[in-house]
This record gives sequence, C-alpha cells and structure tokens, in this order.
Amino acid sequence: MTSSQTPQPDPDQGVILAPRVWLPLAVIALGVAALLLTVWLALVVSLFGLFLLIQSQILRLQFTTDALLVWRGATVLRRFPYSEWLTWSLFWGPVPVLFYFREQRSIHFLPVLFDATSLREELNRHVSAP
Repeated sequence: MTSSQTPQPDPDQGVILAPRVWLPLAVIALGVAALLLTVWLALVVSLFGLFLLIQSQILRLQFTTDALLVWRGATVLRRFPYSEWLTWSLFWGPVPVLFYFREQRSIHFLPVLFDATSLREELNRHVSAP
C-alpha cells in the first residue's frame, strides 16, 4: 500500500454490517412528539436523533476472524478481540435498540445502528452465545 492509499473496511477480511436508520429516525420522531411537552425537550431529543443518524452513516462494524472492528471512514477506531469478551446481549428482543458487551476489563453499550439480524448472527458465529 502506498502512502496515498488509506485502508478501508475490506469485505474479504470479514463481514461488514449494513447500516440501519430506523432507530435514529424513531428518536427524531420522539423529539417531534416531545413538542407537545416542551420545546427544549424536543430540541434535545431531536438533536440526539440527528447525531445517531449521522453516526449510522459514518460508522461501520466489521467482524473479522479474531476481532470486532469499529471503523469511521478509513480509520479503525477500536478493535475488540473476541478472546477478551465475557458476554453480550441485544436489548429489547424483537426490536433491538441497544447492543451490550462486556470484555475482561470494560463494558460497552452501542445503539443498534446496524442490521440487528446480521449482528446477532455474527455474534453467535464469533463469540459464545450469552
């Protein structure tokens, strides 16, 4: 690779989850509904939904043979080796909105901004079932 090339998530090196925008759009809708209560609450909730919508478009999760990678554009933000994982869970059953996993030294919560079915399948494939 030359210095002018930047690494990108490579589908040949693992599964990259497709983004899903229903959670950010639902949060934005809640923000609009909050207009019935107060403008400030509506503004805060809507801005959080907008933040999630932007994140759903710029972040990618990639499952490789040995780790979960979190990409932002061409940069790997974090690498989570499966050997460090203790447990994981997707909260709220048929409509998962929150992904939780625990490593040996830390706990992580991520909003489900990706295809939840593929996320569950890849977790079952790479990490022991919770």
